Amino acid sequence: MLTPSQVIVLATPVFFALIAVEWVISLKRGRNAYALADALSSLNLGVLSQTSAVFTKLLTLGIYTFIASHVALIEADAFWLSLPGWVLALLFYDFCYYWLHRMGHEVGLLWAAHAVHHQSQAYNLSTALRQTSSGALLGWLFYLPMALAGVPPLVFAVVGLIDLLYQFWVHTEQVKKLGWFDRWFCSPSNHRVHHAVNDQYLDKNYGGILIIWDRLFGTFKEEDDKEPCVYGTRGLLQSWDPLWANATVYRQLAHDSWHARNWLDKARVWLKPPGWRPADVVQRFPKPAFDLDAHRAIYAPPMSRPLRWFAGLQFLALVTGTAVFLWQADQSPLATNLIWFGVLLTGQWALGAAMQGRISPWMALMLQSGALATTTAALGLREWHWLFKPATMVFALLCIAACASPAWISIQRTSKKHVYLLLVAIVFSLAGDVFLMLDGQFRLGLFIPGLISFLLAHACYIALFKTDAPWFASRHALWLIAAIGAGMYAYLFTHGLPAAMRIPVAVYVSVIALMAAQAWGRYQVQQDRSALLIALGASAFMVSDSILAINRFVQPLPWAAIWVLASYYVAQALIVQGSLRWQAQAHTATDFSARSEQLPAAEPT
Repeated sequence: MLTPSQVIVLATPVFFALIAVEWVISLKRGRNAYALADALSSLNLGVLSQTSAVFTKLLTLGIYTFIASHVALIEADAFWLSLPGWVLALLFYDFCYYWLHRMGHEVGLLWAAHAVHHQSQAYNLSTALRQTSSGALLGWLFYLPMALAGVPPLVFAVVGLIDLLYQFWVHTEQVKKLGWFDRWFCSPSNHRVHHAVNDQYLDKNYGGILIIWDRLFGTFKEEDDKEPCVYGTRGLLQSWDPLWANATVYRQLAHDSWHARNWLDKARVWLKPPGWRPADVVQRFPKPAFDLDAHRAIYAPPMSRPLRWFAGLQFLALVTGTAVFLWQADQSPLATNLIWFGVLLTGQWALGAAMQGRISPWMALMLQSGALATTTAALGLREWHWLFKPATMVFALLCIAACASPAWISIQRTSKKHVYLLLVAIVFSLAGDVFLMLDGQFRLGLFIPGLISFLLAHACYIALFKTDAPWFASRHALWLIAAIGAGMYAYLFTHGLPAAMRIPVAVYVSVIALMAAQAWGRYQVQQDRSALLIALGASAFMVSDSILAINRFVQPLPWAAIWVLASYYVAQALIVQGSLRWQAQAHTATDFSARSEQLPAAEPT
């Protein structure tokens, strides 16, 4: 029998086909219903919701199954598995869903999960797939009545899937009012009202399949043709980052709870309706009043044609990987699922960041390749690891070259030196990666060449970080990092470091510690985000190499490849990204200075 995840995989081509149909219809009607970045962001969140459900369903179905098996007040499996039982179970589920959905709009903590679904300013079929990744953590509470009534877990899962799939088609503006159907069922017209932020529509029409629950409990509102729906949330997301989309409301609640002076208010923040804030928090951290007209402005950072193609192809690759993951997830070990989930999550975050212009497409590819290199090493997929490990640093080189080339002719000599040093550092890192990857293969002992390559890479980084900062500007950082390095070396020395490796490792530890100290000293001088990224990257490098050394010279660590390579690629990505931001700032300053010199002198008055 197919699992719910496999059903979603099989339904995905149907979803995409219907999205294409809706898009074509909207074009023929003269109003494009889709913006690429918004649609991909919504679909990206849908992918994250499904992949995270592989783990959250262990909680939700586990609790449900336990209660249905051990605490149920009624045992009537034969009835629930009959046709009337299935129909009643679907009605029962839809009733429970109404209250879950309603509380998701009336309780701050539950809204923090549900808000993800409402964040898009568009209303189309891609919005239907925009789902939360944290809703299941508390959502199971609302279905306990079904477990107590003895509804079997199989029936519960199937009717839940039916209820979910039904709601897909109602997320469209292409279907107008449907007469009698609107009076009984959740329809496109009814659900448009639910997604609107207009005052008269706010917090209405919660029904999943049936709208009669809203009519019974006073939450129904008919769509008014004279008042077009305006979509989104009051407090726009303005981001394509899937992690931030899931975290932003939780962060707002945590902020208000932390700053509330009254202890009861600290709790009320989480339990009161969305938007409620303690008076003292409002006074210290005021927010502008909601303005519907201002809300109509659509968030749409510019995307070049190549970036649009990149985003589309990247999403197709992510969907393909997700389909394979979901199809096999129920038969795979938990650890394997977690590792592949990390790969997909990295790709999803990188896609959102690239669409938003926070990182370049080459950086996105570097991150994705690094995640795949880490995973293939951890799972023993040697041939694939040999592909992705060197590819990651190749993408880093392409990232640097692509970001530097537009300004290459005009940048100052110091900026050119900056780019050269960064490129050479990555080349040495690439060589080190290859040497360490092949160490022990084909009877080759390549650890020392790998160590020397990274030693030279760190020397280049030290020279790079010295170009606009004095030597070791932060003495506190220097002594602290030197102490950490000395402590790590002492630990290795006393726990089995081979005699032949003591001098090479001592030299390496000294150089990487100096690199980190110079990076933090530079941050103290510059005090900007790019310098902070570089300093954090240097620290991550020390963490990675410490884990590698312990695993190699002291004792094997569980999942060592994950910790070593993940921290290593984080280090390289932070240093590269921080350096590119630094280079961009230098170019901007140079360009501004050049333009200032070209301005005509002011006439004397």
